[in-house]
Amino acid sequence: MVRSVSKSSILSPSISWILGTKGVHGSDSICISAIYPISDLIQSANLKVFTHHKHGGDSMNMAWKKGVALWLWLLLLLFITSTSSSSASHRLLLDNNNGSSLLGLTPPMGWNSWNHFDCQINEDLIRQTADAMVSTGLSALGYHYINIDDCWGELNRDSQDNLVAKASTFPSGIKALADYVHSKGLKLGIYSDAGHAAKLCLDHWDTKNKMQKHLLLGYPRMSKALLNSGRSIFFSMGLEDPATWAPGVGNSWRTTGDIKDNWDSMTSLADQNDKWASYAGPGGWNDPDMLEIGNGGMTTEEYRAHFSIWALAKAPLLIGCDIRALDKTTKELLSNSEVWAGPLSGNKVAVILWNRSSSKAKVTASWSDLGLKSATSVHARDLWEHSTTSSVSGEISAELDSHVCKMYVLTPN
Repeated sequence: MVRSVSKSSILSPSISWILGTKGVHGSDSICISAIYPISDLIQSANLKVFTHHKHGGDSMNMAWKKGVALWLWLLLLLFITSTSSSSASHRLLLDNNNGSSLLGLTPPMGWNSWNHFDCQINEDLIRQTADAMVSTGLSALGYHYINIDDCWGELNRDSQDNLVAKASTFPSGIKALADYVHSKGLKLGIYSDAGHAAKLCLDHWDTKNKMQKHLLLGYPRMSKALLNSGRSIFFSMGLEDPATWAPGVGNSWRTTGDIKDNWDSMTSLADQNDKWASYAGPGGWNDPDMLEIGNGGMTTEEYRAHFSIWALAKAPLLIGCDIRALDKTTKELLSNSEVWAGPLSGNKVAVILWNRSSSKAKVTASWSDLGLKSATSVHARDLWEHSTTSSVSGEISAELDSHVCKMYVLTPN
């Protein structure tokens, strides 16, 4: 049980965030490119988030006991071994290419066109974005997917009922664009309902099945078609509570509506996504939508919290801004290797202290909250400040301005 800080109450201490693999965005590492071996998986639930949350209004004050709550979000561990029964529940696309591809073992990282560009896209933009992904160094950190969202296709299909790229904006066609993206060592994804993914040489398929009554048929059929395509294609699916049935069908599934570039939307989606924590793991991930970092609607500290929580929740990290024009701050937020690459085996514990209130507050996590013995002394590594405090005992706390978070890895001495 969580020990509350001053004037606080406990909000759903059983709420769960998911820990998929060790530290986790990556095939050998926490990012999609590898640093740590996949066999080194954490075998204890050791990632926690504490938040200080204050709401205005009389009804909210009554509901939240004066509005300030310390949250403990205990991350459930899903890990796979050669004998794990969980592997059977995830999509066979983990091994759909004669054993040469283990797809979706970690959440995907890359870029998506929608949040910043909406329908204002063309093939030059996609090529330039692929170039920028390499030149900024983001691809070396694991951001490998270049995903084209809506508005790339003509309104009408061809005579064989295939979707056709708009001649006005994608005159070279999707296949030529895929070849260019692949030449950069990257992968091309597309938003669609059906089509010849293998023929187009695609690597990421994002589909929204509009026919709700038929979705339990449509998604599995699409999954089977992709499995039989001969290519390793990451299958991302839409809404309708897919987490309850999707782990055997796709590699990720939306758990929320679309994100907006503001604090209320980001925190709301983080909370909604948490509901599905137990359904995610290697091979299939909860998706609370893309990152808004760099689009200007939040402060730097709010974007820092956005990135921290998405990383800790093991959500796909799909950049949603114009990476051709990254400013220094945005690049630093997106390329902090410690946030996704800190090893968490060996009894290490990752903790986020997060002040969600509108004023400065002290947020504290005690050792009992974290499952540590009271006499334990730890080194506390601040993943954003890149600093270490030695011999911390009993609890870890921070005075945080409004909407600020601190993210630590605690290593017992």
